[in-house]
Amino acid sequence: MPFSEKQKEFFKNANCRWNVKEGATRSGKTYMDLYLIPKRIRAVAGLPGRIFILGNTKGTLQRNIIEPLQEIWGDKLVSSINSNNKAYMFGEEVWCLGASKITANDILRGSSVKYCYGDEVVTWHPEAFIMLKSRLDRGYSKCDLTCNPEGRLHWFKQFLDSDADMFRQKYTIDDNPFNDPVFVQELKKEYAGTVYYDRYILGEWVNAEGIVYSMFDEDRHVTTEDFDFSPVYYVSCDYGTQNATVFLLWHKIADGRWLCEREYYYSGRDSIRQKTDEQYCDDLIKFLDGVHINGMIVDPSAASFIAALRRRGVVVIHASNAVLDGIRFTATLLNKGRILFRPCCKNTIQEFNLYSWKPDTADDEVIKENDHAMDALRYFCYTHLATAKVGTPKLRG
Repeated sequence: MPFSEKQKEFFKNANCRWNVKEGATRSGKTYMDLYLIPKRIRAVAGLPGRIFILGNTKGTLQRNIIEPLQEIWGDKLVSSINSNNKAYMFGEEVWCLGASKITANDILRGSSVKYCYGDEVVTWHPEAFIMLKSRLDRGYSKCDLTCNPEGRLHWFKQFLDSDADMFRQKYTIDDNPFNDPVFVQELKKEYAGTVYYDRYILGEWVNAEGIVYSMFDEDRHVTTEDFDFSPVYYVSCDYGTQNATVFLLWHKIADGRWLCEREYYYSGRDSIRQKTDEQYCDDLIKFLDGVHINGMIVDPSAASFIAALRRRGVVVIHASNAVLDGIRFTATLLNKGRILFRPCCKNTIQEFNLYSWKPDTADDEVIKENDHAMDALRYFCYTHLATAKVGTPKLRG
């Protein structure tokens, strides 16, 4: 496969201490590195110092970097990562570490690094990056880094704007001429109206601001239409003691979309009366009104409530509580019109118009208000629908 003009430019000119490709997903940033990494390793072969490849986790490194290298160069030149966090590439020993936790410092500390390749650097623990800076101590030391943008206050953006010895290159999704045009147009539609369009399509460092699900439109997403249904139901639940407890009843439409048919919303704080787990179980039975559900998706931290549900014979599914990934996925489903709501879901509809990003933060954070139905929504989308691979885009790369 040939290189794009942007990739050729990087391959030719990225000869600084720090060489950074930042920008959109699927823009060709990582593909070229499958040829750059061998070049870098061979350039320092036999010289003093260690070689590191760092990423979010060891698992993502194996999947995103090692396996694609093996597909091109073969497993004789590129081994898998062993139990000692090492791989052997082009005749050199390479340390392969997840850098999302500060424990990566234990191996970096005391090392002299002649070459480092860094994947998904914005997901690293900042202390791991600080340690790496002090380890690139040879005159020939180099570090190649890739990332998708985050907010303007992110610690790595502050480094990019410094006067470090750096070759810096920005990518948009349109910089990759080898993408399928249909895929690109669909991804643009899926991210439209969200901060992720600016980051993952345009490659911009922008803060998450305003309403989280700004693409929600009552005219589009709230419906009284009659549908042909499949006999599949789920309930998703955000459980609270003082805070509100929410049940959302989901019914699968025959064409694969999902309809939230009704909601249950009870706030112990607003009602000045808390309910017990057993009372919530009683309310669930009344809420279902004879509907047989395939499972109930609940935040695993609600341990006592989950135990009460299981005593009643309810199939409980532990919700994925990955907030930001869940929000991204839910926004994609809304943009694609894959989830719909009945007008009776009044609290859910109200929260769509109130649920907001926390302003002026280094990391993306939502304001923990008007979020109980939104959490129940996210649990359903990112636990059940993401697992079922309904419209799942790869977000990084």
